[in-house]
Amino acid sequence: MAGSSSGPVPLATREAGDGPAILLLHGIGGNRTVWNTVIPLLETDFRVIAPDLRGHGRSAAPPGSTFSFEEMLGDVVHLLDARGLDSAHWVGLSGGALLALRAALDARARCRSLTMVSGAAYTDSHTRAIAERWAETYAKEGPDSFALRLLKDLYYPDWIEDHLDLADELRQDVKDHDYRPAVRWAEAMGRFDERNRIASIEVPTLIVQAMDDAIVDASHGRILRQTIPGAQIRILPQTGHMIPLERPQETAEAIAAHVRAAEAKRSS
Repeated sequence: MAGSSSGPVPLATREAGDGPAILLLHGIGGNRTVWNTVIPLLETDFRVIAPDLRGHGRSAAPPGSTFSFEEMLGDVVHLLDARGLDSAHWVGLSGGALLALRAALDARARCRSLTMVSGAAYTDSHTRAIAERWAETYAKEGPDSFALRLLKDLYYPDWIEDHLDLADELRQDVKDHDYRPAVRWAEAMGRFDERNRIASIEVPTLIVQAMDDAIVDASHGRILRQTIPGAQIRILPQTGHMIPLERPQETAEAIAAHVRAAEAKRSS
């Protein structure tokens, strides 16, 4: 694919279940474990495939990796090929939602439906400022302050109060984590803008947005719904950016209903 300076890499993947294939894509700096509470709710009816994207989790980032969306998309398409799948239902969180959107635009034959969770058609100045603040906090104040900043930005305050153990887990994860691939992908995300193309999306599309997302404003969900033909939207109140972790039941139910409807439409 254009925009890639290295060939596709094999992606470490969690797979479960049988049925229509659903790809679950994590966001920048994350990994497949963000879907751990969602996968058990889907695997009884679907084949669920949750990869670690290039340079994240247990997936390698070869020298020359650009972390462009073209390159990341090439890796996921290669994963489908390796599994003998001509297409799948693409579900993405945050940066993964942007990647899934690109699949619906640039790999249309491989995309049976699109679900964007905490996503957007473009990266606005607010989201870029958040990313810059993260980088500055990590560089100038160290891992502990960075972990606290992430906690405050990513999650709804009441949810944090009920999951205080997450703070210790996140602090340790930050100390053990190599964020260089995330920084490179964030740079590519800073230039992401598909507002002029999303009206051409033809696959069934679902938007799942959080009312209290501090990173991607809920207004982005309305832009997507109003511009993508036939798009449906679900907005969750009292929820932060990390919807699959905060609302796994609602997330799984929304994905399952959307995929079933898309499959029924294809077979009618």
